[in-house]
Amino acid sequence: MAVTLDQTTLGNLYPALASLPAGRLATLLQPQAIMHLPAGTQVFAEHQPCQGFPLLIEGSIKVIKLAANGRELMLYRVAPGGSCIITSSCLLGHTDYNARGIAETPLTLLALPVKDFSALMVEHPPFRDFVFHLFADRIGELMQLVEEVAFARLDQRLAKLILARNETTLSVTHQQLADELGSVREIVSRLLKGFAAQGLVTLGREQLTITDRESLQKLAAV
Repeated sequence: MAVTLDQTTLGNLYPALASLPAGRLATLLQPQAIMHLPAGTQVFAEHQPCQGFPLLIEGSIKVIKLAANGRELMLYRVAPGGSCIITSSCLLGHTDYNARGIAETPLTLLALPVKDFSALMVEHPPFRDFVFHLFADRIGELMQLVEEVAFARLDQRLAKLILARNETTLSVTHQQLADELGSVREIVSRLLKGFAAQGLVTLGREQLTITDRESLQKLAAV
């Protein structure tokens, strides 16, 4: 069931906006600013100018960087109550996007127009703090990603990725895992077959089941 977007819902998900006057909140919640997008929609693309600041109400967005050789690396996900630092960077630096965002699930989001984003950054300290906290949190995540890509073995990163889903049975393809790791399907498939041979997982059609979580955790921590 889709979330009904009103002032209370917006304030609960984004406390930085809760202290705005009711009239100001109402102007942000104009029908044309509320977007419902199906899964798979490209929310923004590389080299595209930024048209607004997304406040995610429902769903999940994955932010991906495309390399010159065509391989992709997932940088981070945006969940309800969060937003996208690449969008913030584009708006503050007046630059185009240098990554792309894809709807992993059906989305409900509120798109703050550029003028409202700029005004809130200047006039509303709680919102400004929210944006800069996003930068701090995401930069920490991206530094960890850089460290893993540069120094961690691919089998260790794959084990971490599987465990991060917090599920025993994952509905996922080898290609999707490869995309998130910035690798290729053939290598990921070979590693998964090795995991299966060790009794760590069992493999099915577009499905993976963890059978020895403790050993998989040891591999991820190597």
